[in-house]
Amino acid sequence: MADRGCLAEAEAAGESPALVLGVNPILGWRERLRAGLAVTVFLSSLTPKFYVALTGTSSLISGLIFIFEWWYFHKHGTSFIEQVSVSHLRPLMGGTEHSISEPGSPSRNRESETSRQNLSECKVWRNPLNLFRGAEYRRYTWVTGKEPLTYYDMNLSAQDHQTFFTCDTDFLRPSDTVMQKAWRERNPPARIKAAYQALELNNDCATAYVLLAEEEATTIVDAERLFKQALKAGETIYRRSQQCQHQSPQHEAQLRRDTNVLVYIKRRLAMCARKLGRIREAVKIMRDLMKEFPPLTMLNIHENLLESLLELQAYADVQAVLAKYDDISLLKSAAICYTAALLKTRTVSDKFSPETASKRGLSTAEINAVEAIHRAVEFNPHVPKYLLEMKSLILPPEHILKRGDSEAIAYAFSHLQHWKRIEGALNLLQCTWEGTFRMIPYPLEKGHLFHPYPSCTETADRELLPPFHHVSVYPKRELPLFIHFTAGFCSSTAMIAILTHQFPEIMGIFVKAVIRVKTQKENAD
Repeated sequence: MADRGCLAEAEAAGESPALVLGVNPILGWRERLRAGLAVTVFLSSLTPKFYVALTGTSSLISGLIFIFEWWYFHKHGTSFIEQVSVSHLRPLMGGTEHSISEPGSPSRNRESETSRQNLSECKVWRNPLNLFRGAEYRRYTWVTGKEPLTYYDMNLSAQDHQTFFTCDTDFLRPSDTVMQKAWRERNPPARIKAAYQALELNNDCATAYVLLAEEEATTIVDAERLFKQALKAGETIYRRSQQCQHQSPQHEAQLRRDTNVLVYIKRRLAMCARKLGRIREAVKIMRDLMKEFPPLTMLNIHENLLESLLELQAYADVQAVLAKYDDISLLKSAAICYTAALLKTRTVSDKFSPETASKRGLSTAEINAVEAIHRAVEFNPHVPKYLLEMKSLILPPEHILKRGDSEAIAYAFSHLQHWKRIEGALNLLQCTWEGTFRMIPYPLEKGHLFHPYPSCTETADRELLPPFHHVSVYPKRELPLFIHFTAGFCSSTAMIAILTHQFPEIMGIFVKAVIRVKTQKENAD
């Protein structure tokens, strides 16, 4: 209404309405016509080679961005462009004002609780079924030329050895002082040389025999011989420490160290017996260890016992071990969950048929078996691909991450034969394991039977597993928007460049038609 009033006043005063509004009608359409003609003449003068170069360059640049985004996503699990946008552009645009939570607020408490939970779930554990470096890992390197152990994994083992085999009183015995330096040494020949030096100082140095059995012995037979020498020396030192344990806190620390050495030696002797086919002897050693040293459950000797009992096909004894260790108050593992699933699968797998089950439905025993498989898969979703041989196995690392790919490799490496031995077990697993993911909420805000799957497993597994292994990732990440965009833009511009190069006349007519339509539309406006 105000504009109409201004126009009426202008007409009454004899002025042009266009001048009142600040628009010169004659200059306006002339300038637009002149600009449109200039653009038309410029675009008409361009040859098809220019369009080929333009679209080809655009395709090349977008292709390079696409390749970089793809590489960055597979290496770090996120888009580089999105990460830069979130970390640098959002603060400039004031996008973090509402995301900052005050200390003590519920959101801040939830974030700290989640971070603590992820930290505890991403703890790295010693592999209960780790192999021998000299007799197994090194032989693999000799045959294939590949290193099966990462530096990070071996560094963790060095820390374990220093924790188990050293104490504050090592300076009292020269041989222990030498071995303390040996466990810190990175170079294997230097460690072996130090072990021989310790034996020259004290022929009863148990830890020196342990190091030689682990790293110098090239066969399991040689390793067992050295471990038997270590056992003889370790038992003598252990009895001596028991007699002096109450004299001072230093003697108590020495007893703890000698206890760790003795348990380690007996456990490795049991593993040697298992590998050499003396399975009942191995089972006896493990049972005696668990009775004599019950506080050392952190070593997970029961997982070694489970594997040996499965080899004996003593399923009743396996069930008895599970009844003790598959408890809600104890930490779970792939060995516990998948062994429980295997026992329940064993009762129905030989008669199971997907066609029959779809017609008559599942029986109670089959339902229990399927639920046990779903429980195991939820705990570690990487295992089925190795059991079903959908992914190739490698030698297991010396340390594993619970619920991660490293634990799956360690379990499948030792237990695949037990699944194959039971008729139909792998068939039932293949038919039912993917159904687990329909029960788990997505996104994984909460788990079904366990805590939400930790997000840090991929990073830890990449440090534990050798670079030639393709790490299994769960949940499978969706490709970021920018990867789809750059891929589409690269493909479309490349297609336009090819068409322009092959059919320059047709593409020239098409471009001129588009320009003509656009110019006519602007003139009409």
